[in-house]
Amino acid sequence: GGSSSSSRLAISSAPRGGATTTTTSLSSATASSGTNTLPSSLEGIVTADNWSLLSQRGQEALQSLVESDAGIGAQVHVYGDWPEAGAEDDGKIRLTEKLADLDASYPGGLSAYLGKARVLLKESADGTNPFSDFTASVPEGENLQYDTLEPDSHTGMTFTEAEQTGLTGIDSVAFVLVAGGLGERLGYSGIKLSLETNLITNKSYLAMYARYIQAMQRMAHVKTGRKEVRIPLVIMTSGDTDGPTRKLLEENDNFGFEPDQISIVCQDKVAALKDSMAGLSLGKERWDVETKPHGHGDVHHLLLREGHIDRWEKDGKKHVVFLQDTNALIINSVLPALGVSIAKKFDMNSITIPRLAGEAAGAITRLEHDSDPEKSLTINVEYNQLDPLLKTQGDRKGDVADPATGFSPYPGNSNILIIGMDAYAKTLRGEDQGVVVEFVNPKYKDDTRTEFKKPTRLECMMQDIPKLFQKEMGSDSNIGFTNFDRWFSFSPAKNSLESGVEAVEGGSNAPGTMSSAESDKYIQNQRKLKFAGVDLKVSEEEDLVPIAGIPVTPGPRIIICPGFAITQEEVMNKIEGGKITERSSLVLEGEGLTVKNLDLDGALIIRTGHDCNVLVDGLVVRNKGFEVEEIPEDADVPEEVAIRGYTMKKHEAMEIIIDEPGKYVIDKDGNVEKVM
Repeated sequence: GGSSSSSRLAISSAPRGGATTTTTSLSSATASSGTNTLPSSLEGIVTADNWSLLSQRGQEALQSLVESDAGIGAQVHVYGDWPEAGAEDDGKIRLTEKLADLDASYPGGLSAYLGKARVLLKESADGTNPFSDFTASVPEGENLQYDTLEPDSHTGMTFTEAEQTGLTGIDSVAFVLVAGGLGERLGYSGIKLSLETNLITNKSYLAMYARYIQAMQRMAHVKTGRKEVRIPLVIMTSGDTDGPTRKLLEENDNFGFEPDQISIVCQDKVAALKDSMAGLSLGKERWDVETKPHGHGDVHHLLLREGHIDRWEKDGKKHVVFLQDTNALIINSVLPALGVSIAKKFDMNSITIPRLAGEAAGAITRLEHDSDPEKSLTINVEYNQLDPLLKTQGDRKGDVADPATGFSPYPGNSNILIIGMDAYAKTLRGEDQGVVVEFVNPKYKDDTRTEFKKPTRLECMMQDIPKLFQKEMGSDSNIGFTNFDRWFSFSPAKNSLESGVEAVEGGSNAPGTMSSAESDKYIQNQRKLKFAGVDLKVSEEEDLVPIAGIPVTPGPRIIICPGFAITQEEVMNKIEGGKITERSSLVLEGEGLTVKNLDLDGALIIRTGHDCNVLVDGLVVRNKGFEVEEIPEDADVPEEVAIRGYTMKKHEAMEIIIDEPGKYVIDKDGNVEKVM
């Protein structure tokens, strides 16, 4: 029979600059040979000669498929009618090795996957309403506003208090960045993490997230005196993004992370299904099984499977923060939301934004079960399910606005989650091993709802993890949300320039393009400096100017780097007075930098290193500055330039860079004097 060939765990430490990664190698290179004895369950289905061609893992996978299909017959096209041994033998081996791979990568194996699929496909064909036994209500949560000093009526927490509470937890947090998507919807063929968040500093999304986590780690060192604190980052890639993500890290020296601080897990693919009996879809040729991405819900199972949960528990981590790939504003809300999680002991906290009624965004909803309170839960409900659900209850109006606010009372899901480690680890080690409850979304050919237009698969979403919490912890799980203003926390880059222009023409003020995301980043920094007392004009909707068809801010274009401030308190303490004209551009970086009475008309960049205490006092800047230039219609430019619709012409800037530790003063003319 040969010894059993298990899936080996290969831990390869990549060269300097590359992330350390753990990969499970599924198809073992030295597949041990199988047995020659044909099991009785396969007699009359597979010949003994064909059976003896296969490796042991291939035999086990084939036997499992045949036995689980007994009395169903959905997979006969896979294992039936094989030509005699000697014809297409390579194909038979290839097919059974693929079945073995699919068996190994899914908890419970391929038979468990196909069993779940048959149930879900039947419910889909029957049009079963998953919410028929539930009543929806608005869940427990917090509303925090950056520029309001009044506490939230609900809990008495102000934004500042939430942020300060969040700071008590920064030494015990881990980050996960979900980055399985290419930029195709944006009109970009590369990975979204490599795109530039803005054209003033040209920092990519991955660089910005890295700088934020490192600034938080630096603050943890200063606050706790424990220099050994490390905030780990795991990036979840897909088959499409894995190679380019590793390359991006390598080319940028890990963006300042230590090699063992950043890891990559790659999401799995699952078998594609050709019909409502969950028949496997064979690839372009007879001896292959087609596969499709399983979805970002894989992240939970992967964190468990690749050992991160064990490691984080051992290192005393208490919260895991999940970020999405291209929403630069979200880093503003991590600390205050973490504070809410700590204060309210939330096992899971979704960062939300005010949601327009009917908007194509999921909503965080409390679902009370009609008869069994243990089945009640708080979860994201997709917009196309929310309206029908709300039409069955209460005033039966559906997904409509609250007249008092103009928004839906159900907060919009931004898919940024903060999960408490205790409940998370306990839940992931339950029977599902972190595989979140799946769904199926087939496109049917006709009303008989049996044939599909194209193969489907089971999918899973990371925000459905509450179903597992509820399964493992019943009504003990404490799940809520923290709601922030849109300007402060939500402006993802996800749409192409063309579709953004269409949205704007259709009346939308959230086109979701690279240009609107960049503009919104400048505007939230305008608001932060205005709140700190700087005399400047904050762009309101009527002030925006169209560039390449997308309304953007005319300025000032302000970048507050994480190395300058990650909290409201820091901005308030480091900025005093001053005035900035609309055409100006400003970059501030440095933990020990204080700016008093700046008078800026042009471009100014100040970067200071660790342990540099720098006071800018009454600096007056007058130069040509930076200017946005629209790209002519037929210009031949790289796609990352084309998707923005403009370039930044950098005419003139004052740039002050201080790296050597010490105490400095910068006077009105920009002279740097070392005073200690």
